[in-house]
Order: sequence, then C-alpha cells, then structure tokens
Amino acid sequence: MADRSSKDDKRPRDFNQSALQIVKEATGEEEPFESPEKNPHAVALGRLGGKKGGKARADNMTPEERREAARLAALARWHPDNKKEG
Repeated sequence: MADRSSKDDKRPRDFNQSALQIVKEATGEEEPFESPEKNPHAVALGRLGGKKGGKARADNMTPEERREAARLAALARWHPDNKKEG
C-alpha cells in the first residue's frame, strides 16, 4: 500500500525519468523539487492514532489470536527471503 504522502510527490516513478529529473535539477535546468509543507494538526492526529493503534488491537484480541499474530510475525521476520545481505 502506498503512503499517503506519495500523492504529493511529483517526481516521475520511472527510474530513468527520475534520474533525468535529478540531473536537470543538479545542472540548474529546472528548479529542485520541494515537497509541500505538512499540516501540523494532521500530523498530530495521525500520530495520536498510531500511538494507540497496536495496544487497542491487542486489547480486542483473544489470547489465541495474539499468539497466532505473534507466530505469523516471527515467521515473516525470520523467513529466508527477508534476510538482508551485506
């Protein structure tokens, strides 16, 4: 799922077009991209919901559901495809 903030980003999604945009900005052919200012009230609201979200979810789960969620999280974390190299 894309972040909501990505809707404000006007940079091209294609790698080559994005590289060209960066080169143009670096050489002064175009103005650098600046992201719009965030609304501090919206940021505070989002943070408030995020701070209580996990605890509220856990409070509404049975012990079996919490155990299953933890098991799936551990499997996802330790799956061989998730290993970072380097």
